[in-house]
Amino acid sequence: MNFILYAVPFFFLFIGLELILEKVRKTQYYRTNDAINSLSAGVLSRMLDIVKALVPLTIYVFIFENFAFLQLADNALVWVIAFILYDFCYYWNHRFGHEMSLLWAAHVVHHSSEEYNLTTALRQSSSSIFSWVFYLPLALLGVEPILLIAVGSLNLIYQFWVHTRHVPKLGWFEWVFVSPSNHRVHHAQNRVYIDRNYGGVFILWDRLFGTFQEELDEEPVIFGIRTSLKSWNPLYANVQVYTQLWQDSWHTKSWRDKWRVWLGRTGWRPKDVAQTFPIIKTDLIHFEKFDIPLSPLRKFYCLLQHGLTTLVALLLMLNINNLQLVQQIALVGWVLFASYSTGLMMEKRSMALRLECLKHATLLAAIVISPLSTWLFWSLLFGLAASMLCLYFIQKTPTEVGPSANKAVESI
Repeated sequence: MNFILYAVPFFFLFIGLELILEKVRKTQYYRTNDAINSLSAGVLSRMLDIVKALVPLTIYVFIFENFAFLQLADNALVWVIAFILYDFCYYWNHRFGHEMSLLWAAHVVHHSSEEYNLTTALRQSSSSIFSWVFYLPLALLGVEPILLIAVGSLNLIYQFWVHTRHVPKLGWFEWVFVSPSNHRVHHAQNRVYIDRNYGGVFILWDRLFGTFQEELDEEPVIFGIRTSLKSWNPLYANVQVYTQLWQDSWHTKSWRDKWRVWLGRTGWRPKDVAQTFPIIKTDLIHFEKFDIPLSPLRKFYCLLQHGLTTLVALLLMLNINNLQLVQQIALVGWVLFASYSTGLMMEKRSMALRLECLKHATLLAAIVISPLSTWLFWSLLFGLAASMLCLYFIQKTPTEVGPSANKAVESI
């Protein structure tokens, strides 16, 4: 059983509580554009999981049914053991995700935010296609596929709460479990913190294998990655490093290096490529977060668009078994397009208004021809009407569209 879908309402509940705490404590841990980008990446990840999950699970089932050398009973003790073993496998999956370029290209999405709050936990990759390999030993040990999915979802749910800056160090808890403090270290780009604290639930693995680093009072965490994303486009976030690796592999003259680019240590580049196409790292001494100021109207509009996109994605996940393959593909495609278009709106791209109109037109067509329940029909129609009204005033406001807005983006 996958518990993640049941946990989603609680995710948003706690995000709401953290926003209230943000107001009470007068902190600045949230930005609308960054939060929407994180949530959009999470929605895309769930969408593409529908497409890519079948093959790895089929391989796991095949190994379990033909090569498992244990038959485990279905009881509480087995659940606990499976949970611990899953986290051990997760540690190595996570560690290789930071230490091998090909795997980092997928995992980097989760680290691309320069903020750290509960929405960051939902900023997940859509292109992680090799992580399932690390869990195949559990099939050999006799962990049933259903149990694997269950403990895997519980592991992921646990990791949600540690993505906050409002919880300080927790004493003895820090020695055994992953906490907000030692996971803040994991999301840092400070040199002393890079590639540390890989555990999902248990920090014991990091202490055992020498990858633990405590959060230091004298070294405040700077969140993000050394090659800043500089975009609110969740699709670009998923291909950013893949693009750079492809270009390095194409341009290097050494055939050995063409492979090493993908399978070598993260950050390694061939000498000939590094000299010809240097990559400028983030200046941590004079660090400034990437930002494009948005008016209250545009912020509201983008929040509304994310809400509509999430609603469509949720409807797809809840009704996946009742939809034809063509319908599933169409809905996944619409969610991808909608997320991309909203990202362009937050970057104030000139083409964003046209894409938004096209997005609303396709949604209206779907509302008209689909057999929807009354409440859903009017909810979508109301959201669509509000969107078009906001878009009209955005288009009519000189400060919202024009040379100055586009120039701000083109200078990135």
